[in-house]
Amino acid sequence: MGLRGPKARPPAERFAEKVIATASGCIEWTAGTNWVGYGVFHVDHTGRKVYAHRWAYEQAFGPIPDGFHLDHLCRNTLCCNPDHLEPVTPRENLLRGVGFSAVNASKTHCLRGHPFSDENTYINPNDGSRHCRTCSRERDRARRKVS
Repeated sequence: MGLRGPKARPPAERFAEKVIATASGCIEWTAGTNWVGYGVFHVDHTGRKVYAHRWAYEQAFGPIPDGFHLDHLCRNTLCCNPDHLEPVTPRENLLRGVGFSAVNASKTHCLRGHPFSDENTYINPNDGSRHCRTCSRERDRARRKVS
């Protein structure tokens, strides 16, 4: 087992064997990934695993601040180039994304054009979803008229 005993290789040496530089400037992870496509690096013989991009960032710049995520500025989840990574809050990371949650979180108005302001927005404590208070009031009035 190449990780134990007197011939154990340093993590940096093993890490370097698992990445490749690309023309775009990314340093892509070529070994195992998790189910969403982030590289997974086995740091030592204890079985401790870390995300490859997080390990690379910490080797270059030190610890990631508590509660922060690393945003891939290049949008490449396999990239381990520390210069392509930026520590951001989870919310900022979400808003910078392109998925369903990011699109909805970046909306400033409801479907009927009412603003998602502090006064006009109800946030469901169970699931965090946002609801327009104006639309809810109008919907409730319409239901009461029908009854």
